[in-house]
Amino acid sequence: MRFWLRTEEMALEEMVQRLNAVSKHTDEIMHQDIVPLCAADIQDQLKKRFAYLSGGRGQDGSPVITFPDYPAFSEIPDKEFQNVMTYLTSIPSLQDAGIGFILVIDRRRDKWTSVKASVLRIAASFPANLQLVLVLRPTGFFQRTLSDIAFKFNRDDFKMKVPVIMLSSVPDLHGYIDKSQLTEDLGGTLDYCHSRWLCQRTAIESFALMVKQTAQMLQSFGTELAETELPNDVQSTSSVLCAHTEKKDKAKEDLRLALKEGHSVLESLRELQAEGSEPGVNQDQLDNQATVQRLLAQLNETEAAFDEFWAKHQQKLEQCLQLRHFEQGFREVKAILDAVCQKIATFTDIGNSLAHVEHLLRDLASFEEKSGVSVERARALSLDGEQLIENKHYAVDSIRPKCQELRHLCDQFSAEIVRRRGLLSKSLELHRRLETSLKWCDEGIYLLASQPVDKCQSQDGAEAALQEIEKFLETSAENKIQELNTIYKEYESILNQDLMEHVRKVFQKQASMEEVFHRRQASLKKLAARQTRPVQPVAPRPEALAKSPCPSPGIRRGSENSSSEGGALRRGPYRRAKSEMSESRQGRGSAGEEEESLAILRRHVMSELLDTERAYVEELLCVLEGYAAEMDNPLMAHLLSTGLHSKKDVLFGNMEEIYHFHNRIFLRELENYTDCPELVGRCFLERMEDFQIYEKYCQNKPRSESLWRQCSDCPFFQECQRKLDHKLSLDSYLLKPVQRITKYQLLLKEMLKYSKNCEGAEDLQEALSSILGILKAVNDSMHLIAITGYDGNLGDLGKLLMQGSFSVWTDHKRGHTKVKELARFKPMQRHLFLHEKAVLFCKKREENGEGYEKAPSYSYKQSLNMAAVGITENVKGDAKKFEIWYNAREEVYIVQAPTPEIKAAWVNEIRKVLTSQLQACREASQHRALEQSQSLPLPAPTSTSPSRGNSRNLKKLEERKTDPLSLEGYVSSAPLPKPPEKGKGWSKTSHSLEAPEDDGGWSSAEEQVNSSDAEEDGGLGLKKLVPGKYTVVADHEKGGPDALVVRSGDVVELVQQGDEGLWYVRDPTTGKEGWVPASSLSVQLGPSGSAQCLSSS
Repeated sequence: MRFWLRTEEMALEEMVQRLNAVSKHTDEIMHQDIVPLCAADIQDQLKKRFAYLSGGRGQDGSPVITFPDYPAFSEIPDKEFQNVMTYLTSIPSLQDAGIGFILVIDRRRDKWTSVKASVLRIAASFPANLQLVLVLRPTGFFQRTLSDIAFKFNRDDFKMKVPVIMLSSVPDLHGYIDKSQLTEDLGGTLDYCHSRWLCQRTAIESFALMVKQTAQMLQSFGTELAETELPNDVQSTSSVLCAHTEKKDKAKEDLRLALKEGHSVLESLRELQAEGSEPGVNQDQLDNQATVQRLLAQLNETEAAFDEFWAKHQQKLEQCLQLRHFEQGFREVKAILDAVCQKIATFTDIGNSLAHVEHLLRDLASFEEKSGVSVERARALSLDGEQLIENKHYAVDSIRPKCQELRHLCDQFSAEIVRRRGLLSKSLELHRRLETSLKWCDEGIYLLASQPVDKCQSQDGAEAALQEIEKFLETSAENKIQELNTIYKEYESILNQDLMEHVRKVFQKQASMEEVFHRRQASLKKLAARQTRPVQPVAPRPEALAKSPCPSPGIRRGSENSSSEGGALRRGPYRRAKSEMSESRQGRGSAGEEEESLAILRRHVMSELLDTERAYVEELLCVLEGYAAEMDNPLMAHLLSTGLHSKKDVLFGNMEEIYHFHNRIFLRELENYTDCPELVGRCFLERMEDFQIYEKYCQNKPRSESLWRQCSDCPFFQECQRKLDHKLSLDSYLLKPVQRITKYQLLLKEMLKYSKNCEGAEDLQEALSSILGILKAVNDSMHLIAITGYDGNLGDLGKLLMQGSFSVWTDHKRGHTKVKELARFKPMQRHLFLHEKAVLFCKKREENGEGYEKAPSYSYKQSLNMAAVGITENVKGDAKKFEIWYNAREEVYIVQAPTPEIKAAWVNEIRKVLTSQLQACREASQHRALEQSQSLPLPAPTSTSPSRGNSRNLKKLEERKTDPLSLEGYVSSAPLPKPPEKGKGWSKTSHSLEAPEDDGGWSSAEEQVNSSDAEEDGGLGLKKLVPGKYTVVADHEKGGPDALVVRSGDVVELVQQGDEGLWYVRDPTTGKEGWVPASSLSVQLGPSGSAQCLSSS
């Protein structure tokens, strides 16, 4: 910088000196340094023409000044006379003026007195050297005679430094000065025009003044530029450079105009000389041309001096601008690199699982990719700085340290990325080893659990199981953690307290699993090494078998194996009992090991459930405090976009309600089941109603996601994410409740898999079913809210049971023939919604948008009341088709499902709805009869949907015990009747009222069947026995050994009517027979081809 300042000062000083020289030379050329007068200053005096410089020269080159006849010569003021004399004598060159001037005084028409006065005045006031004074005396005889006499007597009065010669005529004058050097009025041939001369002099002097002023202007401008303080920012420096460039351009324009003016003057002088009528050279014109040329040379020198200065000044400004750009880029890049380094310094997490570490590695790679742009920019800026240094920039001392700092920051970032990736790679390696060990342990536990205890009681079975265990243990070297201290030492750089605890737990689990394996191995070795002892063949005593307790399945299997291997050989009672006791203990030991393995798995699932639940609650709290609460913070209001005002409920839905439920209730109750994870299903069942809050959250999710997409770039969210130090944006956390409700069913499935023989297995199964029901309800509700065009209230249609897309053909009795034929061949794509009270037909619209907005919409077309609906289960020619008909087949809809399984599910669900409606109608009919006979109030109809309630198993058992029509009631009070003898009861050949097996139709809105009338006539009596097929309307799973397990919707055949409301029936699909309560069966199916229908009318 100092070097540049010295250079700048030197450049300015050099320009100033050169421009000062130009001004000085200009003054010298115009003789302004001696006589500072210009023609413009005394233009009026010069116009009087009492004296002029014609350009003529004497024989020795002396300039000739002519004083023409001017009557008012004596009246000219002395000041004017002196100015004109001074100016005229300053025009010739110094060399010519040094020779001396020749004065020609023309007084031919004047008087002697005037001649004397003029000569005396000129002699007294002439400012330059005189060589000769020639006086043309008066031409009159008297005046000429008088002048001769007077001149002789007054010679002393004319005493001057040069001689004064009185001439009588013009020819006498020609003897002293050549005619070519005299003007026409003196008999010469010199072309002279006073006004033209005056214009030339004015133009030359004006140009000279312009040259001088231009030099002075450029000198001042250069001083101004050199003294301008350089700005410290890019914008100001650019402005200064533009301003100085504009001023330079203006100065250059002035220079151009001055040069143009000089060349114009020079050209006019040359033209004048070329137009001269007489041959010869006018020295004054030559001198004028030389003067203009010299002035042009000075002007060129001025331009060259300024150009050299401007080049250096412009270089300074451009380098200053380059420096400011470099400094600005340095500040920006350094701030970004500092933020990047600060950000990467926060990446201290090494992961708590394999998936987490992989996620961190992906985040690191993404961070490196995003930060790579800034790093590359920093390296490019450093190269730019090096280039400036190579180009000999004046601020080398300022640029070089910044380049070094940029390189240091880039190298530091790269090193930190490498170090961080190395730590995560190390963590990934460790977690893979831990995952491998855990997987190996799980496989081992599965192996132990999958070995059947009964098969291990035989020597071959034990040896086979032992081989499996030994083969599995051979894989320990490549799967398990060998030494805990070795792991600690090898991964010391990444081990923190949590990870060390995780490693220790994995090692403990591994050790526990190995211990279980070794115990199982020892047991199996004993079983495999057991030898068959020789025994005496003694027949067993019946009383011994009668007194002995019922053996376990394992013991019974052991006895069967012994009898099969030994043939007729029999052991004695004592030895056999001892062997059975030994085998029983070993069987119990194997079973205990299996149960221990399953208990470990249950605890693992419970631990995962609790850990993820706690993390879920913390994440919800973090979102509510870090985002939702901040939307009401006045200090953050300026960051909120207009689209977010009053939209907190839309963005977050009922997340606060979900948080309070999990934090205050569900998490605390889950912790109570830590020691008995197999019973955790009860916790879910008790709070199943509370999980309905997720349906509201999911229904709001499309609106929330749409709002997020519109405002995701809002600075508010970025600031909140920065404060929370979240790696993921808000939308990832808004998805957590949806992910959590789906996670529960996965955890319950895992828990149920390891708890099948435990006390809480039934609760787990019911909880899983309920959670799946909630997920289905949530999914269905998402489709329901997409229905458009339905005028009524969808809530009045009852619970949504099923929904799906189908191909539908229509066939209406009242339709036009062509329309009917067209409808048969051209299916419509419809989305059906099956409710308890109606089925809706909708048209699925195109899916648009992203995420939740990509969900389809459904345009409502028509609906059918379930009270007037019937179905035909099978349509010939296609196993995926079934019929839905309306008003006694007045409207028929042939529905084709995507798969036979989907068709079966829909047919079963519709059958359940119709059966439930029929059952409700029958009960209403019975209660009407009761009301008429005993004036009892009519109860509300039962629910028409086969939905599962939240009642506990204990309540179900109590209800079953107190239900007078339940099968368990009969079994508990008295044994079931014996099954009928073969050949008795209802047979297929003895009755013609049996319903056909195929193409059965179901309806709840056609004509009533006889069974309803029979029930009304019978009052409270049991239903009348009618041969044929019946539909089961209530599940019955428990009973005596002769009871038949049936499900709602099953079809059975009546075999025999029993006592106390029990009927003996046969399941045609399995061939099994048993007793069921008559109240659980619906009326028979008709024998006609179209099938007589169930009715609830």
